[in-house]
This record gives sequence, C-alpha cells and structure tokens, in this order.
Amino acid sequence: MSWYSLVAIYFVIWWTILFAVLPFGIRTQEEVGEVTLGTTASAPAQPMLVRKAIITSIVAAILVFGFWYLYARLGWTAEALGNLFQ
Repeated sequence: MSWYSLVAIYFVIWWTILFAVLPFGIRTQEEVGEVTLGTTASAPAQPMLVRKAIITSIVAAILVFGFWYLYARLGWTAEALGNLFQ
C-alpha cells in the first residue's frame, strides 16, 4: 500500500471523526447566559476546535495504523474478508 493511499484514507477518516466529535461538550450561548449581540442564541459559547482537532488527529492516526497493520502485516484484504462470510 502506498503512502498516498494511507494519506487519502487518513484524510477521509479524519473528517468523518471530526464531524462525530464536534457536538461533544458543546454548550450554547443561551445555556451559558452570554449571548453575543448579532449571533443566534444556539451558537456554541466555546467550540474548543483546537482540542477537538487534536483528539480527531489522534483517533484517526490510531485507526489508520490499525488499518495498515491489518492490511500490510496480517494480509487482510477485501477479498479475504469477503470469503469469511460465504
């Protein structure tokens, strides 16, 4: 498997996990009680995007490493997995 493939897989997994992680720990401006003028009350008060990007990067790296290990070291392919269910 080439590095280009691993980077592409990492990119797809990273964005998928980011969208899954974004809602965790969000408190709205209305819940905090500090609604900024010109914004909606349901806007996040502190989105913590850097923290979520770091968490997403770590989880995505672990998943891509696991995928690479199964493919490169153990020889798992889509065809081999398909044969398990026949």
